[in-house]
Order: sequence, then C-alpha cells, then structure tokens
Amino acid sequence: MDGDVFTPRSPRRTAVSAQPADSYAAVTDWSAGDGPGGRGPETDADDAPPSGEPAPAKGGKGKTFTGIAAAAVTTVLAVVVAGQVADRPDGEGVRSQSATDQPRGAHDSASRTDDRLTPSAPETQLTYEQKMGKTYPLSATLKGSGEFEAIPGIANGPGKGQLHTYRVDVEQGLGLDGALFAEAVHKTLNDDRSWAHNGAHSFTRVYSGEPEFVITLASPGTTAEWCAKSGLDTTVDNVSCDSAATQRVMINAYRWAQGAEPYGDDIHGYRQMLINHEIGHRIGYNHVTCDKDGELAPVMQQQTKFIDHDGIDCRPNPWAYPNG
Repeated sequence: MDGDVFTPRSPRRTAVSAQPADSYAAVTDWSAGDGPGGRGPETDADDAPPSGEPAPAKGGKGKTFTGIAAAAVTTVLAVVVAGQVADRPDGEGVRSQSATDQPRGAHDSASRTDDRLTPSAPETQLTYEQKMGKTYPLSATLKGSGEFEAIPGIANGPGKGQLHTYRVDVEQGLGLDGALFAEAVHKTLNDDRSWAHNGAHSFTRVYSGEPEFVITLASPGTTAEWCAKSGLDTTVDNVSCDSAATQRVMINAYRWAQGAEPYGDDIHGYRQMLINHEIGHRIGYNHVTCDKDGELAPVMQQQTKFIDHDGIDCRPNPWAYPNG
C-alpha cells in the first residue's frame, strides 16, 4: 500500500461544538442544511435546352401579316429592354435576367461558396475525455438562481470498504453539462488513486432518498452563500468548499469551467483534484502541503491557490494515492 500524502483530521464534531482550528473540520449536524430536494448538396439540372431548327410556317397572306406584326412587337420590346438596360448602371438588368433565366447547378455561387464555414461537431459527439479537456464560459462573479436540480440516474460504487451515498445537484441556469459533472464525480471518487484506494471507500450515486451528502455544482455567488453557512469564506480566490454544517459539498462552477493557474491547461486533472479535495474534507481530512522540492502536492493541499510555498517547488497532483 502506498503511503498517504495527506493527514487525517480528527473525527467530526457537531455544529454546536466549539469551532475547530481548521475551518474545514467537518461537522455532522445538518439541521441548518437542506434536504434532497447545409442542408445536403444540390444536384445539377438534367434538362438540356431545346435544339434543332423550327419547322417552316404554313399558310398564306394571313400568316405573312401575322409574322409582320410579331416582328414589329419584337422590335418595340427590344427597344424598351435596351432603354431599361441603359438606365441601370453596369448592366444590372442583364445580370438579373441571367441569374433567373439560367438553370442553377450544384456549383453555382447561389448554392455554395468557397468560404462557407464547416459546422463544428455537436457537444454530444465528443468523448468524455474530450469534454473534460475543454474549458467552458462562465463569469467569475456570477450569482445564480440558488435553485438546484438533481441529476437523474444512479451509479453503484465498487462495493468494498466504507459505503457513502451521494446525490449530484447542479444549480439551474449555469449552462454547464450536469450529466458530465455527475459522471466525472463518480469516476473520480471510485478510481483506485482516489479515496476508494485498496477498497477503503465506495461511493454510490443516488437520485432520491436521503444521501449522506450532496455534491453541488453552483455559481460563485451561490457557493459563497452555502459555504458561509459553515463559517467559510470562498470569495477570496473564488474557491470551493465542504460546507460541513450542511449536506452540501460545494464545487465552484467558475473553477470547474475555467480551471486555475497552477494547473495551466490540464483542466481535466484540475477537475479531478477539486472533487477529491472537497470530498477529502467531507470524509475527515484537513489541509496539508508538500515538504520537498519536486514532489507531488498532496491532494489536500490548496492547489487552486498555490502549488509552490515557502521556497518549495511542488508539482500539481489530483490524487490521494497517485501511484494507484
């Protein structure tokens, strides 16, 4: 078994106990908390223009006079059209007539342009890894509705060790993928590099009933409100928290969507760290830091805020047991 890179904190005390030295020490009194509550390509026209010489006219003088009258009308029309063309700049009338009289094929500019944008792949076609590798737009100052929606579905843990049941809530109106968040929570917590290591814990997601805790994705403003219920201030550095006086483990949606500087472009790893860190508080662990240059930061280090400290250069790490 790999050595722990975090330090267990003392057992949970109730909300009426004296405030512990570390504000993240968990409490189990939830009386102050809440309950569950385009188009396809066109084809070229197949019709060819008529060909061949017209048949000779039959008849006598009547036909002759008819021909003379028709010729006169044709002459008048030609004069009128010529006058209209002359009145339009750059022969606009001719171009209009040409555009409407000619059959349109698949390569006409009206049906295709060289600079037409290719639609991007819908989000639903991306893999889990691709979605987890993307950042998403969300304001650092957003104050959401405060209304939560439980993500449907259940998912069993590995069934070994201490069993924890949880629900996933997402604040309404965030515009983030709640199903992706729920999937990430379950996969992360039950990974052998996480708290499920060597069968120590098993995390089962439920949709109804009374879970042990509720992992909640919420706007920065709503996160701050719920964390304040447990005496925690998340407005400095816009962080997440385990609101231990309630059922809710609060994941700051701004951080989930945008990441944090210590992790750079590794948004996937950062999201795994967020989940493991806050659930670490929920199951009893306090903050610690790395001790030597070049070593991995413990998952219970405040890695949203810093990796390096006191002249010690650490490396980002999302896992409780990074070696599995």
